[in-house]
Amino acid sequence: MPIAMVTGPSSGIGRAVTHQLADLGFHVIAAGRSSQRVGAVVDEVVAAGGSAESLLLDLASLESAREAARAFEASGRALDVLVNNAAVGVARGATADGFELQFGVNHLGHFMLTHHLRRTFRPGTRIVQVSSNVHYRATGIDFDRVTRPTRSLTGVEEYATSKLANVLFSRHMGQLQPDWRLFAVHPGLVDTGLFPALTRPFLRRRMLTPDQGADTVVWCATDPGLADSSGGYYANRAERALSRAALDGELAAELWDRSERWCGVAPVN
Repeated sequence: MPIAMVTGPSSGIGRAVTHQLADLGFHVIAAGRSSQRVGAVVDEVVAAGGSAESLLLDLASLESAREAARAFEASGRALDVLVNNAAVGVARGATADGFELQFGVNHLGHFMLTHHLRRTFRPGTRIVQVSSNVHYRATGIDFDRVTRPTRSLTGVEEYATSKLANVLFSRHMGQLQPDWRLFAVHPGLVDTGLFPALTRPFLRRRMLTPDQGADTVVWCATDPGLADSSGGYYANRAERALSRAALDGELAAELWDRSERWCGVAPVN
């Protein structure tokens, strides 16, 4: 049975992806910070005839991300799909390691998790980054700003930066590791609770359900037609153009190098 790991599985897109992958015959590792909420999703999957288990993971802590990866590696199993889905949106604060919260969770925690899972990947393993078309709003990354708990008036600037980082990570890792398949996905405007309450009445008519938002994520994770693709950005089951910043190879390399230093990990050859 193929194995997939999904971060942020207890609600929204992550919950939908967990169920859809289980329905497709995957054993799903549901990785989240609330054992109670993640356990409830695992119970739902099993009750529906699927296969799943929970894994404790708090992406706001680099140590937790490292330990979660090590716990899975210790099981001796290989990972066929990793869906880096969990995210915080327009939130204020800092991670346990002092990084701006959205950048720290949405990018850096996943960077740490993915790095320490790499020994469980096999040729053809797919790593799907749930990004957003909000990444088009970011023209670059202020590397000083992401290392402290600052926030713009709305928080959208920080969210856009973190989503740009997701795309840059996916493209650069795809170049460094040609045996693996990397995808960044815009799931659409999904009603996941990430948006401020004041904006929700204006967005509601445009919002997709979590199941609809999960569609392209699961497609990138499983479609045989994408077996030779890597490093692209997708929405509505089609590859999309990237922003100028997302195409900046020097920015991608700098983000990668800094992320390795911040996470205290050895460079990947």
